[in-house]
Amino acid sequence: MLKRFRYPVLALLAIVALGVGWYSYAPAPPAAPAAVRHNYGKALNMAHNGLPGAARVLYQQLARQDLSPARRASLYVELPNYPSPQALKLAKVDLHHESFLVRHAAIEAISQLVPAAQLSLLLGPLLEDDDQEMRFHAARAMLGLSPDDLGLYFGPLEKVLDEYVKVLAPQEDDADAQLQLAQVYLHDDDYPQASAALARVLTLDPDNGDARALQIEALDKQGKPDEARARLAEELKQAPQSAFLQHTLGLWLLSHGQSELALLGMTRAVELEPENSDYRYELATTLHQLEQTEAAQRQLDEILRRQPANRKARILLIAYWKETGQLQNVQVLLAELEQQNPDDPALQQGL
Repeated sequence: MLKRFRYPVLALLAIVALGVGWYSYAPAPPAAPAAVRHNYGKALNMAHNGLPGAARVLYQQLARQDLSPARRASLYVELPNYPSPQALKLAKVDLHHESFLVRHAAIEAISQLVPAAQLSLLLGPLLEDDDQEMRFHAARAMLGLSPDDLGLYFGPLEKVLDEYVKVLAPQEDDADAQLQLAQVYLHDDDYPQASAALARVLTLDPDNGDARALQIEALDKQGKPDEARARLAEELKQAPQSAFLQHTLGLWLLSHGQSELALLGMTRAVELEPENSDYRYELATTLHQLEQTEAAQRQLDEILRRQPANRKARILLIAYWKETGQLQNVQVLLAELEQQNPDDPALQQGL
């Protein structure tokens, strides 16, 4: 070997050797105990089905550092049914996870775990995140917050939304982008622009139910309730078996003080799509408004029969049982909740 090459090569080999040595001794992410690793599927099943001990094993899995992003994100789908200080602590940490999939899932979970005013405090800092998509995702999650709830983050949110519009507007051949654009325009009360974006969505995707619902909302916000109702009637005429449209009609009638008529649409939606817990929950609250408490209880009870983990339905049913003085049923539901999640705030507050 020529002398002028010998020392650079030896130096390179020394660096490689040092690198291999460092990698060999560098601390790897702590591996979870074998029992915990093998219990991922069991934990997910327990959480999904509201089995005793569900919260404990769910938190245990989220505390792991060796889960794939997809598995971790799947756990966050279940987390809103198991609120506690520990649940929020885990989700807050993952707002800064290296995987965008996990960060997005943590945002979605936190959006359901905390009240509006607290949500802005948790997600507001993400409006200045280095990653543009994270800024946009945080902004989407904060769209429904009032100026009072936003507080100091009102200005930063508007800044990010302006940036978001500039990215979405040119994507005229992307239905999802145009739908998100319409939502931002509605947030800003820019009805002409929102209507134009929604028209583009329905040109690209004629069956897009979200776009049709937003069209009704836009007409309402412009003080055109007759046009909104006529649009709904026309939609239902073309698709009378659409549970989504029946439910949308029910919500629209309810917002206009026509509770009894709203009940018809909501009931029909549940008949057409009995597995939809959101439709059934709205039907229960409407029945309660009409002082049909027993019927409302039956709807909530049916949700829990199908989805024992559904905390929102459980908490409301407890309240309705209390109203009617059926304390034995209250105790049963509370006992099941305590088995699922002994740290549930409702239990701590003496529900």
